[in-house]
Amino acid sequence: MTLSFRHYALLAVLAFLVALPGRLSLPPLDRDEPRYMQATAQMLSSGNFLDIRFQDQPRYLQPAGIYWLEAGAVKTTEIITQNSNLRHESWPYRIPSLLASVFSILLTAWIGSRLFGGITGLCAAGLLLVAPLFAAESRMATIDSVLLLDVLCLQALLLRHFDDMRAERSTPYRFSLLYWCALGVGLMLKGPIVLIPVLGTLFSLSICLRSMALIRQLRTGWGWMVSLLITLPWCIGIAVVSHGEFFRRAVGHNLLGKIAHPQETHGFPPGYYLILFLLAFWPGALAAIRSLPALWQRRARPEILFLLCWVIPHWLIFECLATKLPHYVLPTYPAIAILTAASLTLWPLTPLRSLWSKLGVTLYALLWGLAGFLFCIAGPVLLYRMEGHLFAASLIPAIGSLPLLLVSVRLFWKQDWQGGIICSIGTALLTEAGIFLCVIPHLSSIQLSPRIAESFRELRPCPESVLLSPSYREPSLVFLTGGAVRLLSPLQAADALHNHARCTLALIDQKDESAFQHELNRLGSESILYDQFEGLNYSNGHKLHLRLYVSNEGIIPTHPTKSPG
Repeated sequence: MTLSFRHYALLAVLAFLVALPGRLSLPPLDRDEPRYMQATAQMLSSGNFLDIRFQDQPRYLQPAGIYWLEAGAVKTTEIITQNSNLRHESWPYRIPSLLASVFSILLTAWIGSRLFGGITGLCAAGLLLVAPLFAAESRMATIDSVLLLDVLCLQALLLRHFDDMRAERSTPYRFSLLYWCALGVGLMLKGPIVLIPVLGTLFSLSICLRSMALIRQLRTGWGWMVSLLITLPWCIGIAVVSHGEFFRRAVGHNLLGKIAHPQETHGFPPGYYLILFLLAFWPGALAAIRSLPALWQRRARPEILFLLCWVIPHWLIFECLATKLPHYVLPTYPAIAILTAASLTLWPLTPLRSLWSKLGVTLYALLWGLAGFLFCIAGPVLLYRMEGHLFAASLIPAIGSLPLLLVSVRLFWKQDWQGGIICSIGTALLTEAGIFLCVIPHLSSIQLSPRIAESFRELRPCPESVLLSPSYREPSLVFLTGGAVRLLSPLQAADALHNHARCTLALIDQKDESAFQHELNRLGSESILYDQFEGLNYSNGHKLHLRLYVSNEGIIPTHPTKSPG
């Protein structure tokens, strides 16, 4: 079966609809997403699209590509809707991730179809679409979904060159040009990180084939100059503006620093991604593990070799890095989905011969079933534990997904792997939609930033009011208040409130209140309580009791003090 335009159109609509839930209801997710949003908002406000900043601090982690895409999405949305206030909303910044996720599903289907046929391509697209890691990243205004699309473009173009090399025909120049342009775009998105999947696949294939033909097929003699022309103007500009500081931070600290030392408490031993794979690629993880004997038997086949050279080098490199985050291996998931789909649709089930392999798969299947059960009930349980009550709507996804999970377990037990994977994909679709539509919007206790920002907008004494926040320092609060937050110490906050009493507010947690009030009294000022908030800072797990104060020398609001909540 060959996939037609109609197949791809229907798949695009499905991927778009699946990715929509949560797009509007999700607040900015600390800590990375609001940093991207705020830096982009500052680009739009200042007109400076060269120097990336979060408030007054340079944000020199990667090039400006993702910020340009998000700025373009926000500006286009403002023009279409004729609403200039959208840059303080979350959803316009997530449009590049939404579109990238849709095209990533299409490219996964195309690569799978080209290698193994249309049914395999559609199955691979389905496995990737419902993978929790992919579903989460596609809803955030971060770089990972866009980077995944760029890697897929590069791998699709490399596959065209690989097929032409095997057929001993010359690849048209336009495909080589597109490959090197895509590499230049990847460098503008994530810098040298994009070279890991690109060069890993290319060099691994060349080593396995014991030939340099594929490298020559890509026309590397002039191709690298195309990539350089795309990245060089911005690199020169930022080097001049930052006096070289961008490269010292982005390469010296952010890139090379992660190799030897774990950053931001994200250090884990090798094997981290393998353990996480069960949850991050559910429900396809069980079928992926079960497919390993069949893949090993067919490892010399060109199409299998291409995908293995895509996955293995990338995976091993990131397992060896000191700093580990789940999304680092996301670019390997399309290839894993295709390999898994091929084992489900094309090849007979390979018997497990050794006792250890049987025990290993059985144990993994039990863990898979447990993970699926927890996945199905996670929404209602989380809602009850966090908020102390349930909504009827939050139970509907669990009621629908649990029977599907039981059916998929039964089908897997009867060795009907195709039927089992279809049912488990349905389970994941129902569960994820329920979490984003019926659970997260009601989790008010973890949505501190939106509640504080709303109160600040209602109560601010002046249009230019500043919110001093020594206790709660999350980037989401900075973004939702339009950058009006100043992150100071409690003593500095008291001093600033005293010196700028007319329009300034202070947000203080109970653990810092004693020091704040003592310093304020020493300066001869007193505070008046505006509002208060209780909740959980999910970034660090700390429970907070925050109070919003104004100096008694400032403008007194007419809004009554609210109770915690």
